[in-house]
Amino acid sequence: MGLPLIVAITGATGVIYGVEMLRVLKELGHETHLIISDAAALNLSIETEYSLDEVKGLASVVYNNQNIAAAVASGSFHTRGMIVAPCTVKTLSAIANSFTYNLLVRAADVTLKERRKLVLMFRETPLHKGHLDLMSRAADYGAIILPPMPAFYHQPESIMDIIHQSIGKALDQVGIEHQLFKRWSGQDSPELEKGSLRVAT
Repeated sequence: MGLPLIVAITGATGVIYGVEMLRVLKELGHETHLIISDAAALNLSIETEYSLDEVKGLASVVYNNQNIAAAVASGSFHTRGMIVAPCTVKTLSAIANSFTYNLLVRAADVTLKERRKLVLMFRETPLHKGHLDLMSRAADYGAIILPPMPAFYHQPESIMDIIHQSIGKALDQVGIEHQLFKRWSGQDSPELEKGSLRVAT
């Protein structure tokens, strides 16, 4: 099963990304340590049919977001990394400014300082320069900025197909194998001459 993965769910729209990630990881047999914010718990009732207890039941370990003495608050506790799905502007700002006011941000800060993978599925649009500056700063510190932007080359047939593609991209970053979407394997083009890079005009 390997090292545990920290999954954090914040109050941005798109809490289904975090919920479905937990469900998929449980199905794959991976240990998950969950931190869920109060706003995320509220969004569960607005955007999904999941109860808070059901979501907690998908994780191997669940932490109170105010418990800064939790295992994931220390770099000596080994993890595979951390995925924040979805990530609010407030959480991004706290991470980018090392403002560790709760366990979620402290765990993210620990992930960065220990040079582990921190994936932020930032959920906001449109973006002003403050958002862009925060993403740039977090990226400078080592975070991976991975907004859940849908792709269509795998020809999704449902909303869940689109969700799975974004989740799969995040899991790729922390080295977890999955079969959540059909990967692009290239396409032969009739406009490319065989054995040549010259494009026909």
